[in-house]
Amino acid sequence: MEFFKSNKTYSFMERRLAFLGLSSILVAISIILLFTKGLNFGIDFSGGTVVQVQYTKVAPLNDIRDLLNSTTKFDKSSVTNFGSDKEVVIKFPTSSDSLGKDVGDEIRELLKPTGEYKIRRVDIVGPKVGGELQEKGLMALSLSILVILIYVSFRFEWRFAVASVLALVHDVTITLGAISLFNVDVNLDILAAILTILGYSINDTIIVFDRIREGVKTSKENDLSKVINESVSKTLSRTTLTSLTTFFVVLTLFLFGGEIIHGFSFTLLVGIIVGTYSSIFIAASFLVQLSFSINDYRNKEAEKLKRQKDKERLRAQFEQGTV
Repeated sequence: MEFFKSNKTYSFMERRLAFLGLSSILVAISIILLFTKGLNFGIDFSGGTVVQVQYTKVAPLNDIRDLLNSTTKFDKSSVTNFGSDKEVVIKFPTSSDSLGKDVGDEIRELLKPTGEYKIRRVDIVGPKVGGELQEKGLMALSLSILVILIYVSFRFEWRFAVASVLALVHDVTITLGAISLFNVDVNLDILAAILTILGYSINDTIIVFDRIREGVKTSKENDLSKVINESVSKTLSRTTLTSLTTFFVVLTLFLFGGEIIHGFSFTLLVGIIVGTYSSIFIAASFLVQLSFSINDYRNKEAEKLKRQKDKERLRAQFEQGTV
């Protein structure tokens, strides 16, 4: 199945400045959001307590808020519906003296006047643990990008590596901007989604770069933009089909997976869209911006092939006893 004709070449590079301009605007908006609005760190990273309460009827949110605000311990709580109007999630900062107490019993006693309900879960993360998780999450993200840079440098050429990492930074920055814009709680599941996006995006980019490298080696064309247009056009159907398949699976999770994975699936949705866009329109454009030279690359490959043949010739002579 093909959405695009494999023998047709599309002019991606002729519009690369427009795509780079659009990406620059999106990245700039994302950075502004991150510095002004920031990320809404959840319990996993900021520390605190989450209590999930299920009512037998519609949960009286206003009454719950009034009762919580009447106490000094829970006056900074946030109360929101969770999945349905009968379930409520209560979040509040955890103080060091409350870690040894049964918060569930305290909430149960406090909310008795609001109706019939049951406590479904109580999750507590201390501020110190939250800070450690935040630090380790950032370290995991940085190490992932570093390992990807080393891998692509080893497999391709340093300009390919830099272009791929720039594309990854582009994807992650825009995704974080969307998370900030829509007030998604940043927890461990969001970190897992971002790491998944890194893997997904680099996989698409590597396939495109592999086809570009093959085109550089086999094509008689010396214009890099034309080689990129031909190579990206050949992978366009594959990239589109892969992205659509993944997109519809994640969209199903987003629509029907429930509130518990809403943030995770939302992050993946944004990452898939942005990652597909960058693999087609942005990653290869960075190669042009980095002044990748077809002639220099071909000369290096020819020299490498010559050295390899010389080694094989010397090995053959040694085995035959002529050296």
